[in-house]
Amino acid sequence: MNTEHYDVAVIGGGPAGMMAAGRAGEVGAKTVLIEKNEELGRKLLITGKGRCNITNKKDGLREMTERFGKNGKFLFSSFYKFGPDDIIIFFESRGVKTKIERGGRVFPVSDRAKDILEALKGYLKETGVEVKNKAKAREIIKKGGHLDGIVLADGRRIIAKSFIICPGGKTYPSTGSTGDGYKWAKKMGHAITKLFPVLVPIIVKEKIVQKLEGLSLKNVEITVYKNGEKIDSGFGEALFTANGLSGPVILDLSRKIGQELSENLRIQIDFKPALDSAVLDKRVQRDFRKENNKMFKNCLNRLLPQKLISVIVELSGIKAEKRVNLVTREERKKLIRLLKNFVLEIKGFGGYDQAVITSGGVSLEEIDPRTMKSKLVDNLYFAGEILDVDGPTGGYNLQVCWSTGYMAGDSAGRLYGIN
Repeated sequence: MNTEHYDVAVIGGGPAGMMAAGRAGEVGAKTVLIEKNEELGRKLLITGKGRCNITNKKDGLREMTERFGKNGKFLFSSFYKFGPDDIIIFFESRGVKTKIERGGRVFPVSDRAKDILEALKGYLKETGVEVKNKAKAREIIKKGGHLDGIVLADGRRIIAKSFIICPGGKTYPSTGSTGDGYKWAKKMGHAITKLFPVLVPIIVKEKIVQKLEGLSLKNVEITVYKNGEKIDSGFGEALFTANGLSGPVILDLSRKIGQELSENLRIQIDFKPALDSAVLDKRVQRDFRKENNKMFKNCLNRLLPQKLISVIVELSGIKAEKRVNLVTREERKKLIRLLKNFVLEIKGFGGYDQAVITSGGVSLEEIDPRTMKSKLVDNLYFAGEILDVDGPTGGYNLQVCWSTGYMAGDSAGRLYGIN
């Protein structure tokens, strides 16, 4: 049996794995990066719709960790050691110029995720990391409280002094993220918290959304209720799908929805959040006066996108052909309530093939946040999506990969390196 020896072995060639391996090699450790796909970074290439939102510059360090909820404090050390400014410098020093867009989102100027991947590949090459593609880990060998090695699918054995596991989560399984890392972690004694897809479209019970498929909404406020009690809300862009809603504000709300999923969840859309009900009513009255003798169905063009009008007319209970000068006060009040309180009942949410990231993972209580080292296995480290921490859209989750990958690679590599 062919056996190969290294200081550090990294499993998973995504953003966390490439950063971890590169940093371990940079500090002088003999490092191997093991990736089961033919190419590194398959999921990275589709992030940000192929543009790759590498990080976010909107918040300070403490505010950024708060974006991750109760588990965010775990990230403080790694963000401090290698944060948004550091990753921008990292890529710019390798020829990838960056730009900051709305909401603090940072992208390469080229809008090409491939440029980010090529810079990371260059980093691996310059730091002497050996990359093994099409190398699926079949078995992990543990002896007592120590990880001894891994056996690849072709029978080769990789022996290392330290191992960094960062194979991603379960999202976009077509890219190779099939959840293998959770099984390995569990086998080594680690607890895995509840797993579910987040930053994912939601599915609603009402069939009427089919008529709105493809409609993009800007500057709407969406509130989530459970048993009539508000549990979360968001403002921004949303998109109707064939069976529900997607878009940035929905993806972020899906984190809370996934935690609270029950039979009594609903969302309420305010199509005109900048106007309270009284002001909106005056606006509608003004529009109706201008249209005067026109039919109701033809008098909402100034207020709503065309695709939404027919649905609002249908749900309002006002006859489509009714002349607006005959619309009663009560009918108008019902219309206002509909525009401010468009309610849909949540049925569920999309699967891992539609989600941006997996919520849940290796319990943070069992990992040292200053090193990413396991508290249970003395030569094991974790980084990236496999950890039980997830944030909103906007580059936050990729920053977790960069920061925890760097921390793990630096911590493991310095044990054996020359720097």
